[in-house]
Amino acid sequence: MSGARWAIVGQTCADCTMPADHSTPPLDPADWLIVALSLVLPTGVTWLYFIALDDAPAAVQQGVYGIGKAVQFALPVVWVCLVRRQRPTFPRPSAWSLIAGALFGLAIAAAMIVLYLAALQPMGLFDEAACAVRAKVQAFGAGSPARFLLLAAFYSAIHSLLEEYYWRWFVFGQLARGCKLPAAIAISSIAFAAHHVLVLGYYFTWLSPLTWLFTLATIVGGAFWAWLYHASHSLASTWLSHALVDAAIFAIGYQMIAV
Repeated sequence: MSGARWAIVGQTCADCTMPADHSTPPLDPADWLIVALSLVLPTGVTWLYFIALDDAPAAVQQGVYGIGKAVQFALPVVWVCLVRRQRPTFPRPSAWSLIAGALFGLAIAAAMIVLYLAALQPMGLFDEAACAVRAKVQAFGAGSPARFLLLAAFYSAIHSLLEEYYWRWFVFGQLARGCKLPAAIAISSIAFAAHHVLVLGYYFTWLSPLTWLFTLATIVGGAFWAWLYHASHSLASTWLSHALVDAAIFAIGYQMIAV
């Protein structure tokens, strides 16, 4: 393909929702630098507001959380739209992808709830974590049932979309331009799980098998969503799936701190 053709594609990016095809140029060094930053930025933000500032006043934790998330979620659109001057498109989802996403999300949600109610809660494996969860919920100003419901709705409906936009559309989409598909899926999914493992380690300790079991489950979920995005070229199906899983997590969390 000629250099002129690449230049035209780079400006229009009509297919930039497609993770990897021959209509987009490969990553250049600047792209790789941004990809590397995007892989570690969420973990750094999580470490700062969730771990390092654990004893800080609630207002400080909330402020750092807000700033860190704003920087994280602004990075892709700034790089793609303002720096690279590309114009993303978001195709309508296909019926099969929505069904696949919903079935996966419902299956994972059901498995988590059943495992929690049938084994983990009766065995007392969440007792210590419940105290830490309750303290964090209070620190984020969501101690009442109504505020917890609002927090759950935000994470399930909005934050899940932002994470799909960040991890699947941007991180995986960029990696798929520079790596083979299995590598792009693996790298993006492990990085996706990295900031979750900080939260899990905080609640369950680093030596707990639950920390690493749930981390592995997060990697598997991220890998499925990356594959589904690659196959469907749409965020709607992965968003729906992610939202269902997050809703189940908050349902379990509410039950943990309410008892």
